[in-house]
Amino acid sequence: MDRTLALAGLDDRPWPELHHAYGSAEDLPAVLRSLAGDDPETAAGALDELYGSILHQGTVYAATAEAVPFLARLAAAGHRSADLLVLLGGIAESTDEHGVAPGACRAAVAGQLPCVLGLTGAGEAPVRQAAVWAAGHTAAPAEAWTALLGRWEEETDDAVRAELVTALVRLDPARGAPTALAALAPDGPARLRVTAVLACLAAGLPWDDRQHDAVLAALPAEGLVSAFEECEPLQAVAGGLLRRDTADEREAALALLEAALRIPAPDVRAEAVWAADHACMVSRSAPARLLPALLPLLDEPEPPHGVVSLLDKVAEQAGAGAPALARLAAGNGDLADRALAALVTAAPALAAPLLAERLPERPLALAAASGARAHGTAVSAPFPYDAALLDAVRRRLADPESKGNEPIHLALLLASWGQRAAPAVPELLDALPRIPLAGPTALTAVCPADGEPRTRSAEHLRAAALHGPDEGRLSAARALHDLTGEPGPLLAAIRAELTGAGRRLREAARLVTVLGEAAGELVPAIRAALADRPEGRSIPRLDADAELAAALWDITGDAATAVPVLDAVIRADRGPWTRWTALRTARLATRLASAARPLRPALEELLGTPLHAPAAVLALLAALPEEELCGPLERTVLAGQVLDAAESGVDADSAFEALSALGRAALTDEHLHRIERLARGDRRVVTGGIENQIIRADEQLATRARETLKRLTGPTGQVGQVAPAPVRG
Repeated sequence: MDRTLALAGLDDRPWPELHHAYGSAEDLPAVLRSLAGDDPETAAGALDELYGSILHQGTVYAATAEAVPFLARLAAAGHRSADLLVLLGGIAESTDEHGVAPGACRAAVAGQLPCVLGLTGAGEAPVRQAAVWAAGHTAAPAEAWTALLGRWEEETDDAVRAELVTALVRLDPARGAPTALAALAPDGPARLRVTAVLACLAAGLPWDDRQHDAVLAALPAEGLVSAFEECEPLQAVAGGLLRRDTADEREAALALLEAALRIPAPDVRAEAVWAADHACMVSRSAPARLLPALLPLLDEPEPPHGVVSLLDKVAEQAGAGAPALARLAAGNGDLADRALAALVTAAPALAAPLLAERLPERPLALAAASGARAHGTAVSAPFPYDAALLDAVRRRLADPESKGNEPIHLALLLASWGQRAAPAVPELLDALPRIPLAGPTALTAVCPADGEPRTRSAEHLRAAALHGPDEGRLSAARALHDLTGEPGPLLAAIRAELTGAGRRLREAARLVTVLGEAAGELVPAIRAALADRPEGRSIPRLDADAELAAALWDITGDAATAVPVLDAVIRADRGPWTRWTALRTARLATRLASAARPLRPALEELLGTPLHAPAAVLALLAALPEEELCGPLERTVLAGQVLDAAESGVDADSAFEALSALGRAALTDEHLHRIERLARGDRRVVTGGIENQIIRADEQLATRARETLKRLTGPTGQVGQVAPAPVRG
């Protein structure tokens, strides 16, 4: 096909009416003509533009579907065929569709299968492979499967044959399974065998020794799967087995990883550690099973990359590795710091002297000891007090070279020790200008009950609250109030935020209730701030409005002012981040109890989103009389929505609080079994967040689920022993 013919009809399409990632698609005809041109550099630039506009970070649009025929015809004309087939395959693969009917872009690629399948017999192997990959993503087995099977019988290139196995299974798992099994032949090339194992998993075939042996024989397997797939083969196989969530296949995955970890080749062990890390993120039983194979790697002259980071994630279970971690931590460089960070949790008593000895060189370990790494995602036990470490912290805090996050982490560590860290008061006072936010809080925590250090602390905090840097005045005033009960500086700092630029308005709003009766002086300023609510408010301002409305209610009981503000914030739509604002506002609404009853419609809308459901349920339970908890708000219905949220792993604390508030009578046996799976199931529920805290957050969720189950079912916490729930009248 001539390139000119490939673009026939290009100007007849309604491009200005269509959209891609950057708006109107009126630029696409020019981009497609540049793509079809003779200048390689211009064509490459046009291809990059298309990846940015019609397949933007994996998202497809209405303009994408319209561009597909021109791309397919250009590929069929032999112009940049491999590149364009990969683009077409990416379009067909996408499920992230914006402004286009579901499946329309995939269907557009399927409509060009005559062009695509014609290239599966091209002279160049990369073109054939790309054509097979694109065809495999069309979800059109009736049109593509037989043609690809024919190519399987003729193809000789290993990479293309591997792509064919994947495509046949992707298009029709049942019909493709025999081909995948045939490709497991022990005399076959490693690329084909590894791909066949992944295809067998995708086809739902049971695991057997042939697959186990094929994976181990192929290691190191990096780079043995399709160049078009982001896939680490060993990790993908183990993860696929674990996600089946059966005892037999869990055993298969962990036995495979154990065997791989014991292969001495360094590159194999590196892959195995990476896969073991993924397994621990998927399976709750994986750490205990794999640690005996992982810990000996610490004794090697150069431990495999990633093993210390993995042990840091599961450090609570890695106590047996403490001596080896301590040896590594006594060394130099980043590895020593990471080993000490793991040791902080695995064996704090061993970690403390090592941290004291090399404190300036151990930022990761200091962050771990201070609790700063968790960012609220999981609560670990405070690092135990150590006199030598206290001396080291004091010296470092007094050093002007201690900058950035380090003095903040030093202050957090001191605060965790409470009054045992009182000798550090002079250093904290001198460091206040460097740590205006963390410093005051630490002073409050460590300050002795009386005496000269307490008097000096109050003087410094008062000066910081009234005359210090703006960013630290609220923190200093709050600390002074906590230390002495003195309300004046805190009132002044909050009032300044309410009546000024208000860059810290949300923080100020949260502190209003700390003042107790003295907060009454702030009512006029709060009302003025709520009256001045500009259009297009930022998310921090929306949060501040909600906090101010709740504070106004706490002080005055003025629901007529507070409720409309909360309602407006819950309904605000400023993109995905306002979801969290709506959640926080629903939690605030609980404080209003029955006065929040007018919020019922807004709260009901939140029930359909797992992120919001627990907070909405808590607010509804507080606001509505029992007779209104019927129909879609019946307690059993609400329990199901809360469990959906708990199973998503987002805001699980609120979910378990809501389940307890709903009560045993609201829960069916199915609900209880769902809680039991959260408590005792092997598959992890928390799968996102701060990487080195995901496992801890999931373990915390499981603990909360067990505690909730025990409260609901009695001391045994066993669902099988639960008496039938009483019938509600």
